[in-house]
Amino acid sequence: MTARARNPVAWLAFVIIPVLLFGIVMLQVRIDAQQGALAKQSDELLVQSGPLLKKLSLGYDALLGDIYWTRVVQYYGGKLSTTDRDYRLLAPMLDVATTLDPNLVVAYHLGSFFLSERQGGAGRPDLAVDLIKKGIAANPTSWQLASDLGFLYYIRLKDYEKASAAYFETSKIPGAPQLFKILAARIASKSGAIETSRMIWKEVYETTQDPKVKEKAVEELKGLKAQSDELQLDQLAEEYHTRFGRYPQSVRQMVEEGMIPGVPVDPDGFAYILGPDGKSRLDPKSTVTIDLGPTPRQ
Repeated sequence: MTARARNPVAWLAFVIIPVLLFGIVMLQVRIDAQQGALAKQSDELLVQSGPLLKKLSLGYDALLGDIYWTRVVQYYGGKLSTTDRDYRLLAPMLDVATTLDPNLVVAYHLGSFFLSERQGGAGRPDLAVDLIKKGIAANPTSWQLASDLGFLYYIRLKDYEKASAAYFETSKIPGAPQLFKILAARIASKSGAIETSRMIWKEVYETTQDPKVKEKAVEELKGLKAQSDELQLDQLAEEYHTRFGRYPQSVRQMVEEGMIPGVPVDPDGFAYILGPDGKSRLDPKSTVTIDLGPTPRQ
């Protein structure tokens, strides 16, 4: 009995896999040589090829994913040394590689950098976010990918609210450093989401065993309390200005007008000071610090 008759499946795989790999190589050669001709149909070709190749892989989809990822790196690197910075095929190629191997974490991680980088990349952080979200869905225990999402929102898109939420979700993944919870709290504070930041810092204080981290949490909570107080005082000062045509010279004047029940003090026990512009400030003797971050207080 021949080897083909004894194990027809193995024989079939032995014949088909080399042909399939050769087909992938030829597909990429054609893409590299005829990008102009393929411009209108390349996206459709590449997007469809991922699920198709996965079906034809006979269980070798992870191997094919690695091969395709290598082609992605070659495609990206090949353009860095030229003036051609048209990366239109990058996102579809990354989609193919990660469809073939959904657990190819490096493809999501570096691929998001290739897509989001404005100089030396595609300049498409929106597509990078889509890629990372796909990676998180396929690898829910990877805090590295989850933190990449926070990075994209924070650095690339300047969306501090989503960045804070992404880092906070990262902090919930087993094995994730506590740093991400602290990042989430600080970014929330900078974006003006004071209550969200306060909630996260309170959780940090209650869960950490590190005395230095506890001390930092207390410091941040005091600063957030003062920041919240100042925002309210600023609003009241604006109301005073609307009613009397001038800003109050002190917080006590607003007390005398019945706008607040008493003179508020910061967490160190010092009364807030009003400037001539109606903006409240901490007493110089107070040790409380407020980190306003990239978003100025209104």
